[in-house]
Amino acid sequence: MAIQISLFNHKGGVSKTTTAFNLGWMLAEKGKRVLLVDCDPQCNLTGMVLGFQGADDFASIYEAGGVRNIRDGLAPAFESRPVPIEPVECEQVPGQPNMLLLPGHIGLAEYEVTLGIAQELSGSLVTLQNLPGCLHHLFQITAKKYKIDCILVDMSPSLGPINQNLLMTSNYFLVPMAPDYFSVMATDSLASVLPKWRAWSSQAQGLSVLQKATYPYPKITPKFLGTVVQKYRLREGSTPSAAFQKWIDAIEEGVRTKLIPALNGCDMMLPNKTYEGAKVIPQKPLLQMSDFNGLIALSQKHKAPVFDLTDKQLEQTGIVLARTKKSMKLFRDLFSVGADKVIALTK
Repeated sequence: MAIQISLFNHKGGVSKTTTAFNLGWMLAEKGKRVLLVDCDPQCNLTGMVLGFQGADDFASIYEAGGVRNIRDGLAPAFESRPVPIEPVECEQVPGQPNMLLLPGHIGLAEYEVTLGIAQELSGSLVTLQNLPGCLHHLFQITAKKYKIDCILVDMSPSLGPINQNLLMTSNYFLVPMAPDYFSVMATDSLASVLPKWRAWSSQAQGLSVLQKATYPYPKITPKFLGTVVQKYRLREGSTPSAAFQKWIDAIEEGVRTKLIPALNGCDMMLPNKTYEGAKVIPQKPLLQMSDFNGLIALSQKHKAPVFDLTDKQLEQTGIVLARTKKSMKLFRDLFSVGADKVIALTK
């Protein structure tokens, strides 16, 4: 089975989508077969990867026929159709032969309430018993079709039932952060919410009705890979400015004193020797980098990672080009190290 890694934080604006795209690309560059799954009804990842600008662009894959997005993939289970779930016809990521996209759909939000009811009733209604396990099933059969090694799930910023299900049926998870007050608060909130989600998942794993369902609820305990801290400004050199460093320190303190103890209490941490072997300190960011600034707009325009834009795509010359390429090399090195750590932690 392909390993599933979710990128989750219920605070928005923490670069979940750009992290999924750039980290996924680097993993693919290192030889992994990667499937990006867009589970945010805003569909930012789908738009970024495929270069979509508006509703008409999305209609091209929504109305093309067949199973071509996440909502259509889940429809047999959620709409009680007399047909089994089948793999999604994924989109090849331009320029990266080892990476594919399972497109998102704004209509995924329509399934939120139904899944919430199914999970609250823990499968006691026969008509709902297939729902808790169907997302994981869809991802796995799609991954099998394309010989995928790693599934990266881009999640929405919410604490709804879909996110609860996605995280609890993932093998691992990353928590993207921004160095600000709200990410510090989110750390406290996650320390409270995640053990409750884990308790529900543990109960669901013990229910025979969910294990005997057409799409069984998987027996998985998600493990914490670390945080990703991005979107800060640098002072001279490569260190964050004092104002941003203050929040980075506060996030690390919250992870160390609140989040990690909470995750340890519900078996959502890897063994210490695994972190040590991957040269990862759990309370420290697994990946930390400054704001992409102008590179992000060019990345989205050309559907390429921030570290792999060509001179022509940069549209710069002279000292400006030299400075930009220096930044790109720094981002490439950081994502390379981050990908190596993910591979080491999940092998």
